Amino acid sequence: MDKVSKMVSEKPVVIFSESSCCMSHTIRSLFSDFGVNPTVYELDKISSGREIEKALTRLGCNPTVPAVFIGGELVGGANEVMSLHLQRALRPMLTRAGALWV
Repeated sequence: MDKVSKMVSEKPVVIFSESSCCMSHTIRSLFSDFGVNPTVYELDKISSGREIEKALTRLGCNPTVPAVFIGGELVGGANEVMSLHLQRALRPMLTRAGALWV
């Protein structure tokens, strides 16, 4: 869990993903549409992917991908991110985290 905490504290937006996950792709596209350049860790492409996946499960991520962190805090998965977007709460959150400048 310390590894995940360190990874998410270094960037304003971090997404833990898998390269074949369509929901992960959708969330990355949403952030791209906002002009946000998230740090994306593809768990199926990195050597510590299984270890990170287990840590995400312990944090309450189910399913484990996509797992979105904004400002170092766990936002959740695709459902939570889309709900924030529909409630017009995602943009202000991204601005507070320093991921958006306008």
